[in-house]
Amino acid sequence: MTKKEKARSIHRILDKLYPTVEPPLHHKDAYTLLISVLLSAQCTDERVNKITPLLFSKADNPYDMAKLTQEEIREIIKPCGLSPMKSKGIYGLSKILIEKYGGQVPNSMEALESLPAVGHKTASVVMTQWFDVPAFPVDTHIHRLARRWGLSSGKNVEQTEKDLKKLFPESSWKNLHLQIIYFGRAFCPAKKHDWKQCPICSKYSTAALQKPYKN
Repeated sequence: MTKKEKARSIHRILDKLYPTVEPPLHHKDAYTLLISVLLSAQCTDERVNKITPLLFSKADNPYDMAKLTQEEIREIIKPCGLSPMKSKGIYGLSKILIEKYGGQVPNSMEALESLPAVGHKTASVVMTQWFDVPAFPVDTHIHRLARRWGLSSGKNVEQTEKDLKKLFPESSWKNLHLQIIYFGRAFCPAKKHDWKQCPICSKYSTAALQKPYKN
C-alpha cells in the first residue's frame, strides 16, 4: 500500500466517524477566533472556552481591547498559561489592527503572521475556519498522529504540514485537521494508547505504531 492509498483509507475512516465537525473554540467573528486560537497555545480548548466569555464581555473587538491594560488582560487570561506573552500579544495585535487595518482582521497569511504572538498555526486556523481559504493547521497533536500513522516522518510541524498537504486533497484540509484532532482525543492519545482498539492504528499496525509515542 502506498502512502497515498493509506491516506485515502484513513480519510474514509475519519469521514465516517466525523461526517461533520465544528471548530472547538467558541467565537463569533475573525477577531474573537484569532484571540481564542492565540490563547489555546499550550492550553486546552475547554479551558479557553471558559475564559473567553469573561474576556470578551469586557472587550470583543480590538478597539475595546486596546482600552484595557496588558495587566488587566493578563489577569483575566492567567488560567490559560503563558499569560505575560499572550497578554502582550493580544494588546499589541489589537493596536496594530486599529492602526493598520481599520480594526479588521486581515485575510492573508503574511499579514496575520506579522501580528504579535501569531504564529503559522494560529494564522492557518483563522484563514481556513473564518476566511475559508485552504490551509492545513498542524499542531503537535496532528504532528504526533501523522508520524504514528506513517504519513510523515517530519521532525517538526512545518515538514509534517507539507507532507499532509501532498497526501490529502486541498478541499479536505479545513475539516480534516479537525477530524484528526477529535480522533486523537477519542481513540489515539499520546499515553496509554491501546493500538488494537484504535480504528486506524489497528489497521496499520507496525512495530512503530504499537510503541507509545515519544517526543
